[in-house]
Amino acid sequence: MTFSAPDRSHEDGNQEPQKIQPKLAVAILSRQGKYWLVAGLALLVVLAYIGITIATDQVGFPLDDSWIHQTYARNLARSGQWEFVPGVVSAGSTAPLWTLLLAVGYALGLPYFFWSFLLGWACLTWTGWAAMRLWGVLWPKRNSLDWIVGVVLVLSWPLVWSAGSGMETLLFIALELETLYLYGLHARGHGRSTVGLGFVVGLLVLTRPEGLGMLALLAAGMLLSGSGWSVRIKNSALLVAGALLPMIPYFTFNLWSSGNIWPNTFYAKQVEYASVYAQPLATRFVRLLYLSLGGAADGWRGISGAHLLLLPGVIVTGYRALQRDWRQRELFLTVPLLWAVGLVFVYAWRLPVTYQHGRYLFPTIPIWVLYGIRGWLTLSINIKERIGSLKRVHFILTRMGVMTFAVLLLIFLLLGLQVFAQDVSFVNGEMVAIGRWLGENTPSHALIAAHDIGAIGYFAERPILDLAGLISPEVIPLLSDRDALMDYVSASQSDYLVTAPGWTYDRLTADANSILEFSTGYIWTREQGVNNMEVYLLSR
Repeated sequence: MTFSAPDRSHEDGNQEPQKIQPKLAVAILSRQGKYWLVAGLALLVVLAYIGITIATDQVGFPLDDSWIHQTYARNLARSGQWEFVPGVVSAGSTAPLWTLLLAVGYALGLPYFFWSFLLGWACLTWTGWAAMRLWGVLWPKRNSLDWIVGVVLVLSWPLVWSAGSGMETLLFIALELETLYLYGLHARGHGRSTVGLGFVVGLLVLTRPEGLGMLALLAAGMLLSGSGWSVRIKNSALLVAGALLPMIPYFTFNLWSSGNIWPNTFYAKQVEYASVYAQPLATRFVRLLYLSLGGAADGWRGISGAHLLLLPGVIVTGYRALQRDWRQRELFLTVPLLWAVGLVFVYAWRLPVTYQHGRYLFPTIPIWVLYGIRGWLTLSINIKERIGSLKRVHFILTRMGVMTFAVLLLIFLLLGLQVFAQDVSFVNGEMVAIGRWLGENTPSHALIAAHDIGAIGYFAERPILDLAGLISPEVIPLLSDRDALMDYVSASQSDYLVTAPGWTYDRLTADANSILEFSTGYIWTREQGVNNMEVYLLSR
C-alpha cells in the first residue's frame, strides 16, 4: 500500500513531496505496530500460563465456576435450552453473554479448552487495545505513550490469570474499557450513537450484573453535560433505551425461570458470605480498595501486584481530574475513577470477599494502571521543571523508577504463573476428580447433593441438589444455617452427598448408615488444613 502526501511545493519550493511519504508511512506502521506488540505479548504470556499446565499434564481451569459456564454452554449447544442439568431449565449463570460465546465453540465442534483459551487471549488483547484508545481520549496530547498502558496490562498477572481461567472476567473488563472509551468520544463530541453506547452497556450487564452501575454512572454524566436540559434528558433516555435492548430478554428469562430478574447466583453469594458483614462497611471498603490497588489480601504487608507502585500517580491524576471536572461542571475525566471506586464500594457493601485472588475486583486494575501511569508522568514533568540544572539526576531517577516497576511486573508475572498452575492442579485434583468418579460409578438417575457443582455437572451429568443455591434456589435461605441445610439434605432423598473443602457436613457423614465411597486424597488440600472432597452414599 502506498501513502501519498499532498503536493505543497507551491508553499515551499525547497520541500519535495516524495520526502514526506516515507515519514507518513512509518508513522502509520508505527501505530499499527503498537497494537500488534500488545497482541503478541498477550499471546506469549497466555501460552506460557497454559503451557505450564500442559507440561505437567494438568491442563484445566483454575476455578470450579469455569466448569459451570462450560456445562451451560455445552447443554445450550446440544439442546438449545438454558440448562445445567439436562432437561431442567435454570437461571444459574451471572454471565450469559460469556456462556453464549463458549457455546459457539461447542456448536462449531471445537475443543473446549482451545476455544476457551482463544477467547481469553482475544479478551486480553482487546483489554490492552481498549485501554490504549481510552488513554487517547482522556489525554490526547500524550497519545504517543498509549502503548505503555497496553503493555503493562497484558503483563499484569491477574489479567493473564483471568485469560486462562475460562471465566467472564476479561470480557467484562474489555467491555468496561470499551464503554468508557465510547463515552469519552461522546463527551468530546465525537460519539456517533447514544443508543449504540447504551447497547454496549447492556452487553456489559449481560456479562456481570454489576455493569448496571456503569449505566447509572453514564446516565448521570449525560445529565450533567450538554447544551440544555432537553438534550441532556434525551441523551440519558437514549442511553437507557439502548441498554434495555439486550437486557430485557435476559431479565424476562430469569423472571420466568426463577421468579427473580437476577440469576440465583446473585442472591446465593450474598447469603453464603453474610457473616463478613459483621465488619464495619468502612473497614470492608478500605480492605477491598487496598487489595484492588495491588495490596495483599490479608494484612498490610507486602504487595500482591506491581500496580501498587502506581498509587501516587493515581492520587495525582485523580485530584487533577476532580479539579478539571468541577471547573467544567461535567463528568468526564472522573468517570473511570468513579466507576472503579464505586465497584469496590458495591462489593464492600454486598460481597466483601477476597478469595480467589480477589477476582471480583480485577476490573478496577486497568483504571488504576491508566491513572497511575498518567500521574507518574505528571510528577516526572513537574520534578524536572523544579530541579532545573539537575537534569541528569532526573534522568537517572526516572530510569530507575521505570526499571523497578518493570522488574516487579515481570516478577509478579512469574509468581502468577506458579499460582495459576497450582490453582488448576487443585481444581483437577478435587472437583474434576470427583466429577469423573461420579460419572463412572453412579447410576444415571442418582440425585447428588453437592456444594461445588461445576465439574460435577460437566463430567457426571446427573441430577443435582446444589448446596450453594446456584441451580437450587430453594436452598438459598438455608445457606447461613448449616444445620438447617443438612436437615434439608436428609429430607431431599438424595442418593449421594459430596463434601467440599471447608464444608464437611459432619452430621450427615458421621451417620452410621452413610458410607464413604470415594475420597480424592489430594495432598495439597490437606496441607492447607481443610478436608478433601469425598462422596458418601446416604441412607434412605
